[in-house]
Amino acid sequence: MGRVFSLAVRNLYRYRRRTLLTALLITVGVVAVLVFVSVSGAFKATMIGSITDSMLGHLQIHRRGYVASIDNLPLNLQISPKGMKDITSTLDSTPGVAAYSPRVKFGGMYSDFQETTSIRVNGILPDKEAATCVAMPSRIVEGSGEPPYLQRGEIWLPELLAKGLKVKVGDSGVIVATNLDGAVNGMTFEVAGILESVTGPGGRDAYIHLDDARELLRMEMQEISEIAIRLERLEDLSEVQERLAAALGGIKNKEGKPVFELHDWTKLSPFSNIARSIDLVTMFMQIVLISVVLVAILNVMMMAVFERMREIGTMAAIGTQPSTILGLFLAEGLCLGLFGTAVGVTVSFAITHVMRAIGLTMTFGRQTELILVPVISGADLALVAALALGASVFATLQPALKASRLDPIEALRHV
Repeated sequence: MGRVFSLAVRNLYRYRRRTLLTALLITVGVVAVLVFVSVSGAFKATMIGSITDSMLGHLQIHRRGYVASIDNLPLNLQISPKGMKDITSTLDSTPGVAAYSPRVKFGGMYSDFQETTSIRVNGILPDKEAATCVAMPSRIVEGSGEPPYLQRGEIWLPELLAKGLKVKVGDSGVIVATNLDGAVNGMTFEVAGILESVTGPGGRDAYIHLDDARELLRMEMQEISEIAIRLERLEDLSEVQERLAAALGGIKNKEGKPVFELHDWTKLSPFSNIARSIDLVTMFMQIVLISVVLVAILNVMMMAVFERMREIGTMAAIGTQPSTILGLFLAEGLCLGLFGTAVGVTVSFAITHVMRAIGLTMTFGRQTELILVPVISGADLALVAALALGASVFATLQPALKASRLDPIEALRHV
């Protein structure tokens, strides 16, 4: 085997120009895919982080049926105090859960005593919300983003709504909402902060203290609309979700049906479609890599067979086994793939290092100057290298078979 590879390297060296051009094509393909995968992966990670760290969390728990009518923010599908106790016990005992935040969500009207507009209100426990959605304080463009956070009697307003009403920090306004019994209630709040929106131009989510929300809705029990969950590692999402789903699935109502629903962020945000699109484009780029390598190697090896016809005939005439000839050409294809892939990986790491040093930024929704951190993961590196090497060997197979099956006499007559 060592002699075969030695001969393969010598044959490639004999045709240096062709070898370098072919290796260059493989290198360009590997670099294009790895750099694209690293940048698109960084964009995807930043986008997901922007959504999950700012408002959604990685997972959310609701009472069964709530998500199906979430646009209406139903108050008749709240999690009871007993349910909250069961969920809290489950979350505290589940590995991988870093923090969670209970919320009360409802729709209402906000008035600055001159103009009135509709609004979505989130009642939160500020410290728990900041631990679950760690980017929440950084969204405060006016007001203090330092603890202590939102106090009772205060409200954080979305930026677009505040600009429309010309409301500033320190101004007062009133929220009017209808509770579960149909009674209309109102409370006055002082604007403590203006929040940058992460949901696009339609973002109308305001935040008040959870106790204020319950008082405004005149809740007799300490009910909750949803629980947002932050994981220690987003990569463990599927594993933690399975554990929680199994634990929560055991909590059933009188009809024997599960009481709660567990959803990850992809089921709650339309931006998950963008993440899937990135994965599709990445797969397309990998297909392009395979095509480039296949065409380049196939062309080179076919030319090598035709140009070395007499050489192949001589090898066969002196007793070289067809399997050895086959192995020789396959080794040449593999060596081309190894060389091109090694150079491509080295160049890709250099390019991503330069991009990190320069500091790439992006704009997502209304958030600007989000920093991209391109990284070539071990999984991406292994996949691209395997594709390049596999395509190199596969493209060599047909010319190699042709060479190994040549008739020695006919090959020696070839001019």
